[in-house]
Amino acid sequence: MLIFRWAVMLLLLAAAVSFAFFAATGQQRYKRFGLVIVKWTIIAAFMFFAVLVLERLA
Repeated sequence: MLIFRWAVMLLLLAAAVSFAFFAATGQQRYKRFGLVIVKWTIIAAFMFFAVLVLERLA
């Protein structure tokens, strides 16, 4: 469980850094990269909660 928490936190940090680069430089590649990271963060969070639900059911 700790691995999922760290993964989500690191992904959020990476997205924040990417959006900060976009705000500072205005380059669209940082914005696209940040949105991809946010997408994978949401997927990782859903996986985390799915594991929690499956542990409760088992």
